[in-house]
Amino acid sequence: MVSEVKQVSGRGIPLVGDDIDTDRIIPARFLKAITFDGLGEAAFIDDRTALNGQHPFDQPQYQGANILIVNRNFGCGSSREHAPQALSKWGIQALIGESFAEIFFGNCVAIGIPCLIADAATVKQLQELVTANPQAAVTVDLENLQVQVGDFTAAITMSEGTRTAFVSGAWDACGQLVANTEQIRAAAAKLPYVGWGKLAAS
Repeated sequence: MVSEVKQVSGRGIPLVGDDIDTDRIIPARFLKAITFDGLGEAAFIDDRTALNGQHPFDQPQYQGANILIVNRNFGCGSSREHAPQALSKWGIQALIGESFAEIFFGNCVAIGIPCLIADAATVKQLQELVTANPQAAVTVDLENLQVQVGDFTAAITMSEGTRTAFVSGAWDACGQLVANTEQIRAAAAKLPYVGWGKLAAS
């Protein structure tokens, strides 16, 4: 199935710090957007402005990176789905961290971004490896629950239900509906509600 996420490969970008909340990922003033288009440009915009070009999302060596390596309790704060959308629009396809806020984690799953857990020592080493060599190849393997950066390999974790959803493609609710169109039409035709039979036959 096209929605299967078994492996994410690319380059890493380190973001050091605990308790980075969703308001820092995408400030509240951007929530008025009708679509998520363009949110990538505003990811971490206040932090980036304060750091005057020294934020990892602005540094040239990390442009095009797609695996974000974070610390503890990433994505805490308000439950805005704009936060993972902003990361996705910037180019992030997977996250590795010590822990993630539950709602942020769920919002990431909903758009196909896996959030993998590693212990603090592993996260620190990953961040240091990527900082030392921003061009290093990074591979996140969801089937075997491993992350590899160059010659370094470490274990990562994810709940089995979530891992299975990514590997099978079941995380993609819309994709599941499209893939099962005929079964949905057949079930709708049997329902006793007015108009459902005509809808299923159209």
